[in-house]
Amino acid sequence: MEITVMHQVMEWNEDVSAEVRAELRKNRVCLINVMGSPGTGKTTLLTSLIAKLRREFSIGVIEGDITGQIDAEKIAALQIPSVQLNTDGACHIEAMSIRKILPQFDLEKLDVLFVENIGNLVCPAEFDIGENFRITILSVPEGDDKVKKYPLMFTDTDCLVVNKCDMLPYFDFHLKTVQDDYRGVNPEGPLFLVSNRTGWGIPELAEHLRMRIRDELA
Repeated sequence: MEITVMHQVMEWNEDVSAEVRAELRKNRVCLINVMGSPGTGKTTLLTSLIAKLRREFSIGVIEGDITGQIDAEKIAALQIPSVQLNTDGACHIEAMSIRKILPQFDLEKLDVLFVENIGNLVCPAEFDIGENFRITILSVPEGDDKVKKYPLMFTDTDCLVVNKCDMLPYFDFHLKTVQDDYRGVNPEGPLFLVSNRTGWGIPELAEHLRMRIRDELA
């Protein structure tokens, strides 16, 4: 499958997230903003979720990276419509860029559009890109102090996923610390423990997303 590569043009003074949201609502497409650090397993987890959800939903993906198209190639291998968005140094994706990319998709044939944001726990949390909801992924090797260090990312998310839980025996990672810190900033936010390598917890996360997508599309 051919991959379209687009480059982000920064237009700081124009917030078009409402326009993106209106366009997607008109076409009954649910936009999901996937955020997390580099190496947290965003792309690999996304491929697992696509495998669980594609029987019910038609899915597209916008892959955000500073440069390159490695992740978009992984998604395209699944025969999923995908567009590579290179930000050329910017640490987050802008709503303006999402608006410019939407015509690359046949929205009438999509139900869900995942956006894999730039690997960063700071900037992406500050920018509304027109999403219906956000998922934040934290991995065990990153350490258990990230909620305290980057509270906005975890306050404004709609779902926290702790990935690579198969590595808990090998890292000084206190799961209760993360759970308590998360509840301190986001008392009602769902939290899922998963291992993409073993598949543990993936079905439960996929079912949560399935129900949430159904609600948004309704």
